[in-house]
Amino acid sequence: MSYTANQQRYETMTYRKAGMSGLKLPVLSLGLWHNFGSEADDQVCNEVITTAFDHGITHFDLANNYGPPGGSAETRFGKMLSHQLRAYRDELIISTKAGYYMWPGPYGEWGSRKYLISSCDQSLKRMGLEYVDIFYHHRPDPDTPLEETMGALAQLVRQGKALYVGISNYKAKDAVKAIALLKELGCPCVLNQVRYSMLDRWVEADGLLDAMGNNAGTICFSPLAQGLLTSRYLDGSIPVDSRANEKRFLKPEMITEKRVELLNKLNTIAQTRNQSLSEMAISWLLRDERVTSVLIGARNKNQLLENLKAVEKPASFSKEELASIHAVLQVWE
Repeated sequence: MSYTANQQRYETMTYRKAGMSGLKLPVLSLGLWHNFGSEADDQVCNEVITTAFDHGITHFDLANNYGPPGGSAETRFGKMLSHQLRAYRDELIISTKAGYYMWPGPYGEWGSRKYLISSCDQSLKRMGLEYVDIFYHHRPDPDTPLEETMGALAQLVRQGKALYVGISNYKAKDAVKAIALLKELGCPCVLNQVRYSMLDRWVEADGLLDAMGNNAGTICFSPLAQGLLTSRYLDGSIPVDSRANEKRFLKPEMITEKRVELLNKLNTIAQTRNQSLSEMAISWLLRDERVTSVLIGARNKNQLLENLKAVEKPASFSKEELASIHAVLQVWE
């Protein structure tokens, strides 16, 4: 399938630097976590990825275990790279990760040098790439010295298999140690990828954004709290094709009457801003300049276009709006 990118793709997107590096990311990045596996529809996946690029989203985020099954999202993206996106490789930021379970035995997960180097090699083969732009350690490993894990990341850069490295799911204390180790190795950490949303604010309690400072950027996943921060549950029902109905990362019992009431209060605030709830949730994250980018997922082109509306308005909030949002979030269970 031939594809020619929109010539105006960079005119509306905003880009922010990742820490102190020269790398810039779009404020919205596309995550290929659970909608690009082997059973996904080819046409829908192609539409989502090309539409994203047509709107200035240059960063596509994967991991070795994305699918399902694990590895299939990388394989699918690799096919697109060899066809529709071949001419645009140098305009793309492609990231992948290793840390969660991928194959049997003691070398198929966590953070050993053996696992990380092997996993990166496998990811490159699946995508048909010589290198990825960012390679992350996906989660802290309590049983492997941090020096070994960070040393493996630095080795991947020296070998030319990754241009930059990052960490993911690291809390402030461990992130600071990891960043210091990588700096000593001459391989600065550019990003810490963490879960963060209006309904999941552990990042604030942890002091993570302050800890990152100018050393590394922060990129947020699950900004819509697995779909809670959308219009899907505002009437209290559970759509057939929703994650709650599929019991995939969101359980039906989480859609309580009290929570629906609070979601509607947030939606009312969004309406006063001429935004949808999902748009406001993304803007709320981007209001903090320390957030380099927000990772969005999309099942289809329409969902993607809805989220893209968040970049059409400045990510700023009045004191009154922030106070109203805070009042709602204080009672969220």
